[in-house]
Amino acid sequence: MSKLISIWNFICRRKYLITIVAFAVIIGFLDENSLVRRLGYEREISQLKEEIEKYRTDYEENTKRLNEISTNPDAIEQIAREKYLMKKPNEDIYVFEEE
Repeated sequence: MSKLISIWNFICRRKYLITIVAFAVIIGFLDENSLVRRLGYEREISQLKEEIEKYRTDYEENTKRLNEISTNPDAIEQIAREKYLMKKPNEDIYVFEEE
């Protein structure tokens, strides 16, 4: 019985501290919008922004290529030769692979 009384006295003397600690634990870790989840969301947002920027640069580069192909017939020939290994009837093709 004396243990219960001593625990009750401890709680009564430090009720504000216990309340603040419980509130911090709930907000920091247990809540749906906890700080841990928010940090994870921020990290995911930054990764997605980097991915968006990468795709944006790819899009711009591909748009430039498309404009070049539509206006320059020599560019079409260059792409056909390099990417698809096409050749003229009297030519030989040598492919060098870098390792």
